[in-house]
Amino acid sequence: MLKKRKTEVYALGQHISMSAHKARRVIDQIRGRSYEETLMILELMPYRACYPIFKLVYSAAANASYNMDSNKSNLIISKTEVSGGTAAKKLKPRARGRSFPIKRPTCHITIVVKDISLDEYEDRDFLAWSKKLKSKKKHTAMAYHAMYSNGGVWDKK
Repeated sequence: MLKKRKTEVYALGQHISMSAHKARRVIDQIRGRSYEETLMILELMPYRACYPIFKLVYSAAANASYNMDSNKSNLIISKTEVSGGTAAKKLKPRARGRSFPIKRPTCHITIVVKDISLDEYEDRDFLAWSKKLKSKKKHTAMAYHAMYSNGGVWDKK
């Protein structure tokens, strides 16, 4: 039996001073792409969120090359997540002695990179498992596909 080797590494950026919505706009463009393609996209996009995300992608690739001895050309961005952080609150003085609250939103960004060259034996295990599953139950995969193929289940809004 082969021992499973860790194929995913991540980089986490916390308390980045921008809203989570603006960071998600950039993150959605790079999810599932290769490392080199991601760097090119982030360099050419005109958004302010690109620079901190670029630094995180670069850091995740450095973690992968150091921890797993993987080549950067074999890396893909497997998972990305943006969650809202704490908001820094200040008061701005206004007319007639009043104050106006100002909220500076922050976000936490997680980037997970995966080495696709280390997946070869895991793919063999998956193929053996799927053949075993197909021999036992032939109609479960079709029922699963038919349930989610209508489009009604995955409504974004």
